[in-house]
Amino acid sequence: MNLNLSTIDITIFVIYLLAIIVIGIIASRKGQKTKRDYFLAGDKLPWYMVGGSIIAANISSHHLVGAMGVAYERGFVAVVIEWGAILIGFNVLLWIFLPFYIRNGFYTVPEFLHKRFGTGARTVYSVLILFTYVLVEISGVLYLGALALHSLIDIPIMTSVLVLAILTGVYTIAGGLRAVVWTEMLQLTILIIGGITLTFATLNATGGWSAVWETSKDWDLVLPANDPDFPWTMYLGGMLCISVFYCATNQFMVQRVMAAKNEWHARMGVIFGDYLKFLVPLIIVVPALVAPKIFPNLEQPDLLFPMLVEELLPAGLVGLVMAGLISAIMSHLSGAINSCTTILTVDVYLPYFKKNASDKQAVRFGRISGTVVIIIGILCTGLFLNHSDKPVFLYLLNAYGLFTPGIAAMFLLGILWKRTTHAGALAAGLLTIPMSIAMEILFPEMPFFNRTGIVFWACMLLCVGVSLLTKPKPESQLVGLIWTRDSLSLPEEERGLNKGVRNPFIWWALITLVVLYFYIRYA
Repeated sequence: MNLNLSTIDITIFVIYLLAIIVIGIIASRKGQKTKRDYFLAGDKLPWYMVGGSIIAANISSHHLVGAMGVAYERGFVAVVIEWGAILIGFNVLLWIFLPFYIRNGFYTVPEFLHKRFGTGARTVYSVLILFTYVLVEISGVLYLGALALHSLIDIPIMTSVLVLAILTGVYTIAGGLRAVVWTEMLQLTILIIGGITLTFATLNATGGWSAVWETSKDWDLVLPANDPDFPWTMYLGGMLCISVFYCATNQFMVQRVMAAKNEWHARMGVIFGDYLKFLVPLIIVVPALVAPKIFPNLEQPDLLFPMLVEELLPAGLVGLVMAGLISAIMSHLSGAINSCTTILTVDVYLPYFKKNASDKQAVRFGRISGTVVIIIGILCTGLFLNHSDKPVFLYLLNAYGLFTPGIAAMFLLGILWKRTTHAGALAAGLLTIPMSIAMEILFPEMPFFNRTGIVFWACMLLCVGVSLLTKPKPESQLVGLIWTRDSLSLPEEERGLNKGVRNPFIWWALITLVVLYFYIRYA
């Protein structure tokens, strides 16, 4: 495949790249260069920027390319990964963890573990999450984006990897979270416009919405227990574990919540993210449902996105959709890189190497560490160069299962059960990778969601058992760190914002009911 871009396509593409760079540079010059400004955008994000940047950072090439490939191969069930987050992960963030992140003024998620348990738990989380970001988020997204560009315009994969990493790294390292969020808002807009354009082009070529409804007889969202990828048993542990980790305890997502103007804006931002999380998967899945009419028996599903672009889009729209793809890649990369630099600075450099570092020194270290993270991410893309014809998106989910069970156990028990001890949390965190690898070796044919679920519950039991055998912190040291019903309410000074249509509960209930309808209707 070799797509010949027209002059107008190239022009649109170049204008988009220049706009991103200019916005990134302008945003990087705003505000004072303090730690709070560099890592949390000065705590000034309104709700729409919180929610928009969460989804812009979340959606990337592993969705446009990877999830579309899964939807082509497996059908409508591909949406459960995203919609499951609305019902599980974002709810856990919204109603359990969010108040503690905001009220304690944390920079990073590991700071919660440090305050709740101690230095060891914070360090274990930091190591696990950095492995996850570099091996899954950065390298996986770079590879899938480069694969699409290679398929469309025949750019060598490693050349695309280098260009994408360098372009994104420039403004991310220079401007911190402020530059990341401002560029993400433009990227989200372009991503949605490009996605809708490709959706309607595919529908137009396959018979319109009637072609989509023809597939509805196979819209099964709850599959048999023996399904190799999406057994219904995944909701008993694997989906719960990955969703809680990714949405509620993941620096990559939560950093935007921590940067909100106040708790009301943080809550409304998460709920706005729910609505976007409902819409964007439809843009990705709908074209894949009808694509077999154009490309039956596609051997490599991950190539569906570039093939639809080449086959269906006229001059001008190709450039727009290409800009949407690059938007998805760059927004995800910038978020992952910024999260790595924040954790490396706040949870490694400052506590272990330079406790009295000035804001200028902390920001400088953040920029240096960001450069190193990008280089390692580029080198790790080689892990994906040789894979089978199974969609890469499923491999990325499997990789999450290696690291996340212990993290989810540490946080859930830490905030919900005051008897949880530092030793219990450490046991869950340290043994999650060995147990995950052992499960893969012993049960290679078991669906990865089930393997992850078993390891998750094993980590929970291990944490409980060790905690019961060790001495807990006195209750006086747990004030403001254990969930109670009072955590559901906004701080008293913000309750005036909660009136009428501004009440977050109303908007949360509406989107939750819509998602539940689909699950019940297509179960």
